[in-house]
Amino acid sequence: MSNAPFLRADDLVKYYAERLVLDGVSITAAPGQRIGLVGENGVGKSTLLRLLAGVEEPDSGSIHRPPDCGFLWQDLPYPPEASVQDVIDDALREIRAAKTRLDALTEHMERSPDDTTALAEYGDLLEWAQDHGLWDADRRAKVVLAGLGLGEVDPGRRLGALSGGQRARLALAALLTRQPRAMLLDEPTNHLDDEAIGFLERQLAALPGTVIVASHDRVFLEEVCTDIVDLDPSREGVTRYGGAYSDYLQAKAREYQRWQEQYAAEQQELKELRTAVEVTARSVGHARASTDNNKMAYDRHGGRVQKQISRRVRNAQQRLDELTRTQVRKPPTPLRFAASLTAEPPPDQRALSLRQVEIPGRLQVDHLEVSTSSRLMVTGPNGAGKSTLLNLLAGRLAPTKGEVHHAKGIRVALLDQEVVFDDDHASPRELYSAAAGPSAAPLSQLGLLPRRELQRPVGLLSTGQRRRVALALVLAHPPDVLLLDEPTNHLSLRLVEELEDALRTAAGAIVVATHDRWLRRTWEGAELPLTAGKIAA
Repeated sequence: MSNAPFLRADDLVKYYAERLVLDGVSITAAPGQRIGLVGENGVGKSTLLRLLAGVEEPDSGSIHRPPDCGFLWQDLPYPPEASVQDVIDDALREIRAAKTRLDALTEHMERSPDDTTALAEYGDLLEWAQDHGLWDADRRAKVVLAGLGLGEVDPGRRLGALSGGQRARLALAALLTRQPRAMLLDEPTNHLDDEAIGFLERQLAALPGTVIVASHDRVFLEEVCTDIVDLDPSREGVTRYGGAYSDYLQAKAREYQRWQEQYAAEQQELKELRTAVEVTARSVGHARASTDNNKMAYDRHGGRVQKQISRRVRNAQQRLDELTRTQVRKPPTPLRFAASLTAEPPPDQRALSLRQVEIPGRLQVDHLEVSTSSRLMVTGPNGAGKSTLLNLLAGRLAPTKGEVHHAKGIRVALLDQEVVFDDDHASPRELYSAAAGPSAAPLSQLGLLPRRELQRPVGLLSTGQRRRVALALVLAHPPDVLLLDEPTNHLSLRLVEELEDALRTAAGAIVVATHDRWLRRTWEGAELPLTAGKIAA
């Protein structure tokens, strides 16, 4: 039960088949530090957590971890016939064993007070017990189960009878009960409501050990993390930022600005160096012919000039070669959402309206109007009717009762949660070209997909990439009313931030349905809360 003071990884490299996922990644975490992993989907956050936990081995590099390193499994490693109490008992097993050993050592030292070996073991074990909250463990297990929404679940209930969300919460409860010295969490807020997420945030912030977490929940990163590690490529490779998520955003923006400035300065210098080597330096000197009377003086002076020219050409070439090797790559193009929408907002007028609308068991709305300048956020728990409302506004769904009115000439577009394309073999470029026509901005300029993905069949793209293609198709003909259903799902944090910035300045009406706590916290428009298919009072 020795305590390792740090979790440390050096120069980790990991391949899956031919694909390089991690390339020389290093990270160090001390007790009390809570590190958030961020970066583009597929950049290796989950892979890094599995390597740190010892679930997988790196192809090269080294890892030093404390012996009690806890990893949040996506699927509980227990048979379906195991009970909820079995999982909690297993989480408490080492803590209970430590208590039994402490009691035995106490009795032994009462009989043999001069046994220095037993005294040293007792001291080490006592420190371990304090770090793991030994004397509070049984109460902590009950508090954690209740805090994660499992307090009313029968302890004897079999795992096979639990829902997927309940099993995920039980896995998290077991880890918080066990309270290992290093805790590695991959998207721990999945399947949690706002109250349970708040409980988790408080629990993690109070831990004495190390936490490393990958999460798309920006409020969670803000409330929990002391550091942010960005795995996206930057000027310096993998970068660590001190502070919470908002501190990371500010530092990242400054870094991006410096990156742009360095790139622009280096490209200008490269241009000037190429000119110096190819044209300017070679044209310096005296090109006139010498007279016979001045030939010796000319040769002496001309020789010096030629040596100067040669030296200048050589120096310029050396600097050109060096800068060509070491120049920073071009900064990634940000999402150009706002620039792609209509340049001028339409006149402020009623665009959509719902009157006495009802879809039995799903939605009931007495009256709702959306103008061409509306900024409306639809909130509510799962099943409250948010997606149903958006589909009604989009004209995709007809009400059983009531009326949905679209003003004449108003264009409405909806970005669905689930993206389905008619042809999964078509590439993003092909789909966008067919939708946009020759006058639209090229897909490559929207900043939604890397160039290497523009020609891949959409059926081979990730969920997040498919959503970006769908967003591009919406942008192909900017609507007067844009409806977004959970727009931040499956997008990287960088892209989410840029999307939200764009929404603040976009012309036309925006209606967003979302669970995203950060977006809800920063929203500047009206809010429409739904409860059980009705607009909450």
